[in-house]
Amino acid sequence: MTTIAVLGLGEAGSEIARDLVAAGADVRGYDPKPVDVDGVRRRTSEAEAVADADLVLSVNSSHDAMTALRNALPAVRPGTIWADLNTAAPGTKVALAETAGLQVPVVDVALMSPVPGRGLRTPMLVSGEAADRYAQLMTVLGADVTVQPGPAGEAISRKLLRSVFYKGLAAAVVEALTAAEAAGCADWLLENIRGELAGFDARTVDRLVDGTHRHARRRADEMAAATEQLHELGVPARIAPAARNLLIQLRDAEPTG
Repeated sequence: MTTIAVLGLGEAGSEIARDLVAAGADVRGYDPKPVDVDGVRRRTSEAEAVADADLVLSVNSSHDAMTALRNALPAVRPGTIWADLNTAAPGTKVALAETAGLQVPVVDVALMSPVPGRGLRTPMLVSGEAADRYAQLMTVLGADVTVQPGPAGEAISRKLLRSVFYKGLAAAVVEALTAAEAAGCADWLLENIRGELAGFDARTVDRLVDGTHRHARRRADEMAAATEQLHELGVPARIAPAARNLLIQLRDAEPTG
C-alpha cells in the first residue's frame, strides 16, 4: 500500500486525497485549518504528515510551497518523492528542487484542468528527475499523468504559457461584455462572440497571428478608439489598452521606407 502525505486540504487537496483513499492508498494529511476528509489520517504538522510517506503531494498554494517544504524536509525519509502541485512560476519550482537538493527529488506537477469534479482524474503534466516514478505510483491509483521531459519547472511552464491564452481570452470576453452591458447591447455582443468562437478551426491561430502583424497599424488605432469608448462608458479598461499597446509596439517595429 502506497503511503501518501497530502499537504493542503483545501478544495483541490481534499478531492485528490479522498480519491486516493478510495483507490486504496494510505493517506495522511495536514492543513493549518481544521479540515477533515473521510479516510485521511490528520496530522498536526507538515513534518508529522511526511514522516513515513512514500510520496508527498504539496497542494497548499504557491506562497506556501517553500514554507511547507522547509518545515517538512527534516522529517522526509530517503526515497520519498516530493510533488509540488501548486500553480507557481517555473522559478519557484526550480527553487524547491534546489532547496531539497539531494535529500529528496522534487517533481513539478501541473494540473491541466480544474480539480473540482475530477479529483485524482485531473490531467497532470509532470517533470523532474523522479517524474517517471511519480507517474508509476499515481497511474496505478487511477491518475491521468503525462511525463514532460526535463527538470522541475518544465511542466508548469507549459501550463502557464497556455494560461496566457485561456485566461487572457476569458478576461477579454468579460471586459467586452461588461462594456456592452453599459452600452445596452450585451445580448448582441454575446451572440457575436459565440458565433466567432464556434467558427474557430485549425487555421484560426495562423490567421490571428498573421492578421495582427499585417494590420498592426490600423488595429492599433481601432483599439485606441475602443479603449476611449470604455472610458466614456465608465468601464475600467485593462484588456483593450493592453491590446492597443501590443499593436503599437508591432506597428513601430515595422520597417520604414
